[in-house]
Amino acid sequence: MHCNQENHEIKARQYREMNTDELEDKLEELKKHLFELRTQAVTEKLENSKSVINVRRDIARLNTVIRERK
Repeated sequence: MHCNQENHEIKARQYREMNTDELEDKLEELKKHLFELRTQAVTEKLENSKSVINVRRDIARLNTVIRERK
């Protein structure tokens, strides 16, 4: 499996450019999206199972950036 490290660095850089309120809003948005994806997975309507993993990683990236600021 090929991991595009460059893409992840770009996302982390974009998150670092956001202010804390924007980060917290984005975090809430991603958590809601993850809930929706998990619901779709249970009802077998999820088209791309990798999307759950990608959203979880984005949430982790956001949490890391938020923790760096504290």
